[in-house]
Amino acid sequence: MMLMRELLGETLRRRRRAQRRTLRDVSKQANVSLGYLSEIERGHKEPSSELLASVCGALQVRLSEVLAEVAREVASHEKPGDALTPQGRSVAVLPLPREVEHEAQPAIEEQTRRRRVAAASPASIAQVRSRHRRGEVTDSVLRAAA
Repeated sequence: MMLMRELLGETLRRRRRAQRRTLRDVSKQANVSLGYLSEIERGHKEPSSELLASVCGALQVRLSEVLAEVAREVASHEKPGDALTPQGRSVAVLPLPREVEHEAQPAIEEQTRRRRVAAASPASIAQVRSRHRRGEVTDSVLRAAA
């Protein structure tokens, strides 16, 4: 099993070498220690999103391009329809049934209906303040009622 940090490190190293640049040069420009950048490229450390963006900026490559390249590598190492559990066992990934997507729909419609009714009926300022505290109405509604 390939780890994301290893694939990411390989991708960054490949990009850096394609530009014929040294670790020292990229680390200075990205404001990252040379040792840490080396650890990232070897797949020993997993960079934060901020650090990864900084390294991509130093390499003058879009972060999305690097991530897309890593995603292609991950896909090439996977078997279709398989995933790994934390114990390293392979399990099938099944799509959710369509009914699950629609179970929440009646609740959403009821909530929308209640908001429309509440907005249409005149309310006292005390009622509006109470609804504002519960997060049911915005500040602008509270100001309009006052």
